[in-house]
Amino acid sequence: MITVDRLTVSYGSFTAVDDVSFVAQPGRVTGFLGPNGAGKSTTMRVMVGLTPPTSGQVTIGGLRYHDIPNPGRHVGSLLDASAQHAGRTGREILTIGAQTMGLPKSRVDEMLALVGLTDAEAKRRLRNYSLGMKQRLGIAHALLGDPSVLILDEPANGLDPAGIRWMRGLLKGYADRGGTVLLSSHLLHEVEQIADEMILIGHGRIVAQGDKKSLLAHGDGAATTLVTSLDNAALGAALTGGGHAVEPLGEGLKVQATPEEVGRAALAAGVVLTDLRSGGAGLEDLFLELTSATAREAVPGVTPTPTGGIPA
Repeated sequence: MITVDRLTVSYGSFTAVDDVSFVAQPGRVTGFLGPNGAGKSTTMRVMVGLTPPTSGQVTIGGLRYHDIPNPGRHVGSLLDASAQHAGRTGREILTIGAQTMGLPKSRVDEMLALVGLTDAEAKRRLRNYSLGMKQRLGIAHALLGDPSVLILDEPANGLDPAGIRWMRGLLKGYADRGGTVLLSSHLLHEVEQIADEMILIGHGRIVAQGDKKSLLAHGDGAATTLVTSLDNAALGAALTGGGHAVEPLGEGLKVQATPEEVGRAALAAGVVLTDLRSGGAGLEDLFLELTSATAREAVPGVTPTPTGGIPA
């Protein structure tokens, strides 16, 4: 378990992290989301002892990172996939890690196989790795000591679609076995698919937290559903009559309603559905609205306001 308790990190007059508190629980994937520069990486650097807090603290299993004996056996982290000696091979990097943690050499082969790096790739020097290969090696290093906690900063960077799907399955399986996963990203869609809980941060402060359903329940944005049927006109009329906003989209409709509400309307109207799925835009719109004050690009239709958002 990771406990962040009133954490503040300041650099002179600039406050990168401002009185942040949250808990990442065992058996769950916690998504740590926010625009670039929101304070995610700084918070994670404090977790693993790389940045001292100005006030507050972070504990892992009740201990500060520096107080954990042989921390690599308890906490695996990936904060920068390029932060290894560029002249060493992938196998050498993992071997040094294994020796430092007191692990058998066989663990290196296990991790290389787990992340899909071949023997030939393991013999290449890090400077010759693609970003995706560096990410895979970084994940292997984080998992090397069979830790109970994983702290990952933007682990999907550089991975192709197959690699991203592989990573999702790996992290979800890790959490299902009781591990604690804190996953930082500015890519809402990727984290949303595996996160049990999401923490949204902007300007160094938490603006919202909870699972997808609870976030939308507290937000102003409605859930969005994409639907296709054998009679879109009749379905659209039934949904509009029920007070839901409907607009054509491709071969179907985009509806401001939950999939359950759309399904009930279709049943009442006697319309056969051929496709029904969550549009996901409700959460994305909420995220953009809550973090708009820190985004580099203006968000259409959103007027930036002082960070406050939803009470955590």
